[in-house]
Formats: sequence, structure tokens, C-alpha cells
Amino acid sequence: MSITKVSKEYHEKMFPGYHSSFLETDPEFIERFDNFAFDEVVSHDDLDGKTRFLAILATLLGCQGIDEFRAMVPAALNFGVTPAEVKETVYQAVAYLGIGRVFPFLKAANEVLTAQGVELPLTGQATTTTDNRLEAGEKAQTDIMGEGMKGFWKSGPEESRHINYWLTDNCFGDYYTRTGLTYKQREMITFCFLSAQGGCEPQLISHAAANMRIGNDKAFLIKIISQCIPYIGYPRSLNALRCVNEAAKEE
Repeated sequence: MSITKVSKEYHEKMFPGYHSSFLETDPEFIERFDNFAFDEVVSHDDLDGKTRFLAILATLLGCQGIDEFRAMVPAALNFGVTPAEVKETVYQAVAYLGIGRVFPFLKAANEVLTAQGVELPLTGQATTTTDNRLEAGEKAQTDIMGEGMKGFWKSGPEESRHINYWLTDNCFGDYYTRTGLTYKQREMITFCFLSAQGGCEPQLISHAAANMRIGNDKAFLIKIISQCIPYIGYPRSLNALRCVNEAAKEE
């Protein structure tokens, strides 16, 4: 068995001129992996390269694949992902993964972008202030999740109501209101964060439904799952597929 022409060409587009040392140390493994990930998987559907790499970066954040993330940022740029989209993906991950998991990725993104000649900081993407982030966050919530989220920020038992408030003003008001990514892209990367980290099935079902509600239909989500299998493996991918099917039933 040898590495296919399609795989070689795709690898060259991701990493121009790069020769992996795994070809010498692990030739049998790299042949099978490259042919699967960079030929069989990418050739399976019509997902565009930019969307594929946004999903991959979000998935690597979710599964804590820091070394692969560092390697994939330049590849993502070569497929049309902008520096702003890279940074927005990392920023939004904090709401779903926490700074404890995201901190090394923020450092890695900055290091890679700087090495690529990108001047930091980038142009600001914030559209809210301390005064209007709650209102704007509620609008983003209802635009994405439906009118049932109206007033969510003041719902629930008094002892835990502040968490719902923060979900609206911080998660949605601070992040989803930023430019740099569309609502559809933000919901797609959220789906990837949740599916890759595992253990968040109720939230994954909810966000699968939100994706469908704003135009990322079931077929699209299955494409996203499929393209990320090489990066998180089958158990979490199959779990994500189950959640998508559950969301589709509810929809």
C-alpha cells in the first residue's frame, strides 16, 4: 500500500513543502492515516475546506489536541480560514470549555499567527458594551435557540438564577455578538466543542437542534461529524451522531 495521489496533493496544500518524519519512523501507520484522513474522508462529501478546518480547529480545542491544533492552524489559513476566525473560535471556546482548557490554545494561536506574519492584536470584533451585553445576548439567544429563550436570563430558582443570567450576558452577549463569525459558524463550532469533549449530551442535543433551526441541517451536521472522525475517533463521533438524530426527532 502507498500514499494516494489525492492524499499527497491534499497534504501538500495543507503543509507546502513539509516532509513528515513519520514517513520514516511509522510508514505503515502514516500511509493508512493519511489515505483515510486526507483522501477517503475529505473526498466523501462536498463540505468546503474552510468549513472543514473551522470544524477541525474547534474539535481539537474540545478534545484538547494542542499539538495537532498548533499544526493545523497554518493548514486552516491555507484553506481560507482567516486569522480573525481562528481567534474567534478560540475565544468562544472559553464559554464551553473554560479558560483552564483554552489557555494553552490561545497561546498557541498567537504564536502560530505571529510566525505566519500576522500582526497582533487583530482588529477588534466586539459589538457590545457592559451596558447592553445582556439585551444583545438575549437577542442572540432567541435568534439562535428560538423565542422560548426570551426571559431565560431571569428564570430558574433564585439560588442558581445568576447562572442563567451569565449564560445570556456572558456566553451569548460577550461572544455570540462578536463579528468575525456568523451565527451559523458559531453554532457549528459550539457543536464541535461539545461533541469533542464528551459528557455534555443534553447540551449537545440542544445545540444540534439550534444548528438545525438556523440552517445547519442534519445532513450538514453529519458531514461535520464525518470530517472530524480522524481527530476524535469513533466513540465520540457516534455519540454526536446519536445526539443529532435525537435532535432531529425533537425538531
